[in-house]
Amino acid sequence: MSSVSDPAQAGWGRTLAIMLGGAVLYLALASFIDDRYYQLILTITPIWAVVGVAWNLFSGYSGLVSFGHAAFFGIGAYTVALLQLQAGLSPWFGIPLAGVAGGVAGVLIGLPTFRLRGHYFALAMLAYPLVMLYVFQWLGYQEVTLPMVREAAAAYMQFADQRIYVLLAVALLIITLLVNLRLDRSRFGLALRAINENEGAAMASGIHPLPWKLKAIALSAALTALAGGLYAVVLLIVTPDSVFGMLASSRALIVTLFGGIGTLFGPVVGALTLIPLGEILHAHLAERLPGIQGVVLGVAIMLTVWFCPQGILPWLRSRLVREGAGRTVPQFDAPVFVRETQAPAPGATLLAVRDVAVAFGGVQALREVSFEVQAGEIVGIVGPNGAGKTTLFNVLNGFVPPARGQVMFDGQDVTAWAAHRICGVGMGRTFQVMRPFARLTVLDNVVVGAFVREADDVRAREHAREALRRVGIAGIELAPAGSLTTIELRLMELARALASAPRLLLLDEILAGLGTGEVEHMLGVIATLRRQGITIVIIEHTMHAMVRIADRLVVLDHGQVLESGAPQQVINLPSVIEAYLGSKWAGHAAT
Repeated sequence: MSSVSDPAQAGWGRTLAIMLGGAVLYLALASFIDDRYYQLILTITPIWAVVGVAWNLFSGYSGLVSFGHAAFFGIGAYTVALLQLQAGLSPWFGIPLAGVAGGVAGVLIGLPTFRLRGHYFALAMLAYPLVMLYVFQWLGYQEVTLPMVREAAAAYMQFADQRIYVLLAVALLIITLLVNLRLDRSRFGLALRAINENEGAAMASGIHPLPWKLKAIALSAALTALAGGLYAVVLLIVTPDSVFGMLASSRALIVTLFGGIGTLFGPVVGALTLIPLGEILHAHLAERLPGIQGVVLGVAIMLTVWFCPQGILPWLRSRLVREGAGRTVPQFDAPVFVRETQAPAPGATLLAVRDVAVAFGGVQALREVSFEVQAGEIVGIVGPNGAGKTTLFNVLNGFVPPARGQVMFDGQDVTAWAAHRICGVGMGRTFQVMRPFARLTVLDNVVVGAFVREADDVRAREHAREALRRVGIAGIELAPAGSLTTIELRLMELARALASAPRLLLLDEILAGLGTGEVEHMLGVIATLRRQGITIVIIEHTMHAMVRIADRLVVLDHGQVLESGAPQQVINLPSVIEAYLGSKWAGHAAT
C-alpha cells in the first residue's frame, strides 16, 4: 500500500525524529530508576499507550466510538496466559498468536455490530467485554497465573531486570505508531476519515464503508490484543476484572480523548499523563481513597470536555496554527457564459428511467417518473420546491430504493445497486447541501473520489490534482476543506466527482449560493466537461441559467413528469408557469 502523500508534506522525517527521540529519553529515564514499582509503572504506561493508539486507529478515524476494546485486550491476555499454562508455549509465540486472535475477534464482533449507528453502536460494544468477563469467570479462569520457568527464563520472556520489559513495551509502542503513521495518509486512513466525516458523500465517491470498517476494527483489535498479551507477561497474573473490567475499557477511551482523538501522538500524551498519575495516587492513597484511579480518569475527561473538547494536542495546535490563514482566495470574475451555437450531437441512450415511484410513509415523492438521457447531453431537471428532484437523484445513484420502476445505466439495470457500486460504473454526484470532508485538505477530499478508479495511491493523487485543475481551483489544494468559500466548496465537490472518471454527472443545485461571476465560471466549467465527453443531468432553480446551459428540460411537479422538451419551449408552457407561479399567471401566459 503506497502513501498518497509526499513524505515531506506529511512530515514523516520530523515525526520519526520525535518518535525515536522520545523513545530514547523514556528508556534513559527508565535506566536510572531502580524502584521496581516505578519500573512497573514505566512498563504499563507504553502498554496503555499502545491500546490508546489502537483504539484511535479505529474510533478516531471511523468515528464509531468503541467502549469495548477491553474485549480484545482481555482476549490477548488470556491467549498468552492459557497457551503457556496449558500448552507450555512461550509468550514469544503466544503474543503474536494473541494478535491473530484479537484480529479475528474484531471481525466477528464488527460484522453484526456495524449494523448499528451512533450511541447504539457504542453501547453494543460495551456489552462484549462484560459478557466475556462473566464467561471467563464461569469457565473457572478467575485467576490465571503464568508458570515461572527458572531454567529457560529468557525463552519464556521472564527477566530479572524489569527494565527489559520497559524496552519491550516501548518497542511495541513504536511499532504501533509506525503502523498508524503508515496508514494515516494512505488509502486506508483517508477512506476511514471520509466515512467518519460524511458516510453518504464517501459512498457517492465510490467508498464501500463495511470493508474499510472491518479492516480498521481487525487491525485495531489485533494491536490491542498484542498489548494485552504483553500486559499478562509483565503482571504474571490475569483476572477477568483486570483485563475485561470497566477500568480497562475506559482507559483506552480516556487517554485518547485527553491527548486528542484522530492525532498520532494524542494517545501517547494521554497515557504518559494519566497512567503514572493514577498508579502513583493508587499506591499512596488506595487505602483511604479506594478507586482513586477511576477518579483520576473521570476528572481528566471532565476537564478535557470543559476546556479542550478536541484534546490537548489539537487545543495546542489551534493556539499555535491558524488553519487556512493567509491563503489566497481565488477570484471568479468570469466572462458571461455564451452557449455554443453547435452543441455536440447526442449519442446512444446512457440513462433510462422507467416508471420510478418512491413513497415515504403516506407521501408519494415520485410517481411513475420516466425519461431518458442521451450520451453527450446536458439535461436539466426543474420544478418547484417539493417536486421530488433530489429524491429522483437519490434513486439514480443508489441512496433511495424505488418502490417500483427501473433505472438503466449504459444498458445495466442499477435499480437495486448501492451508491458506491453505481459510482464505480461511472455515475458521479454532487449534493444540494454540500458534503465536504471538512477536516481533510482540498486535495485529500478529491483523492478520496479517485480511489474508485485508481488502485495506485500515487496515481490517484495525480488524478485528483488534474480534477482540481479542470475546475479551476488547483491553487488551494492544501487548504482545509472547512475553510473554503461557497464557490470553492461547490468546485471541490465537482472535482471530487470528476476524480472518479464518471461518464454521467448528477449535479444537484450546483449554482446555489453563487454570485454572478461565480455562476458564469461554473457554467463555463460545465460546458467544458460536456465537450470532454461527460453527460450531465443538473437540478437547478436558477431558470435563466438552465435555459442557457441545458439541451433539454424535464419538469417535475408533485413527483411526476409534467413536461419535457427544449428549454425555450418548455418554460413558456402554461402548465409549467402554473406549477411555478400558480393558475393566475398561467392564464396570462395563455392569453
